[in-house]
Amino acid sequence: MFILDSHCDTPSQILRLRDIGKWNGHGQVDFPKMKKGGVDGAFFALYVPAALPPDEATAYAMKLMAGVYDALDKNAGKAVLTTSRDEAMAAKEKGLISVFLGLENGSAIQDSLSLLRLFHRMGVRYMTLTHSGHNDICDSCAPAAERWGGLSPFGREVVAEMNRLGMLVDVSHISDRAFFDVLECSEKPVVATHSCCRALASHKRNLTDEMLKALAANGGVVQINFYPVFLDDGFAEVLAKSGLEAKSDIEEAFIKDPADPEKRKAWYAVEDELAALERPSYKRVADHIDHAVSVAGIDHVGLGSDFDGISVTPAGIEDISKFGIIFDELRSRGYASDDIEKIAGGNFLRLL
Repeated sequence: MFILDSHCDTPSQILRLRDIGKWNGHGQVDFPKMKKGGVDGAFFALYVPAALPPDEATAYAMKLMAGVYDALDKNAGKAVLTTSRDEAMAAKEKGLISVFLGLENGSAIQDSLSLLRLFHRMGVRYMTLTHSGHNDICDSCAPAAERWGGLSPFGREVVAEMNRLGMLVDVSHISDRAFFDVLECSEKPVVATHSCCRALASHKRNLTDEMLKALAANGGVVQINFYPVFLDDGFAEVLAKSGLEAKSDIEEAFIKDPADPEKRKAWYAVEDELAALERPSYKRVADHIDHAVSVAGIDHVGLGSDFDGISVTPAGIEDISKFGIIFDELRSRGYASDDIEKIAGGNFLRLL
């Protein structure tokens, strides 16, 4: 069994000076935690904030990628960059963790298919078309008003070129209309690398049953996200009442100056407050898996935690070292070993 997490925002944490070669107390992902959790590989997402203008978006993505490459050089005996299923299996045989690259937010390619091809040459194997704002490719699910009404004309060119290159199209974060536009024009299966089920939690980042069925018909996979707000509407209320969202300026101060020990300490204190809230259990992740399997089928579901991109986790799975608890829960619910193997990574690796 190959255990794969299809979405971790760890490159952003590397930029914030985390040494992923050693165990980090407040970190959700590092190589020792991955080993303890039995995780064989993960996609490190090069997350590009929607607010960045085009040139800055490209430069920022490159800086994130450079950080990952440096971290891999520093930990050559622990992990290796992989770009295919065969490379990942070979790495596992050698006892190495596979690090795949994903680009989160197509704003980094600006209006250039040449830049898309360059990111592919540098190892990127999926691209999340947008994030929290509209870009030149498509609409995001976040803003109330649409820009394109789905995919833009350039976005259709992007999907076609990604199909040609063998780069997976990631439909997490995009608008519902953009989602269906992608399925209409993509000749290859697509993925939602970190999304949940809207039938269980109403957040618009989640996929409706209609979307899950369409994704399955396309041959694609939905990778269940661990963010408690996407797992349970009740936690969204708990978070709103806590007032902790108003402390986002503390995180911003830390991001701007991660070398400052006081700013780091202040942000860690907020994380501790978030962890003290009443959070949904890791079993809620299994609930979303159950629902996705019931709607889309066992061949179309996997795991994309969003670790290091979320400031709070479900109770019982605070970091990637506890990944195995999900599979224990699925066994207790009657899932066969072959089915767990598919959810653990087999379904996603099939698309590679």
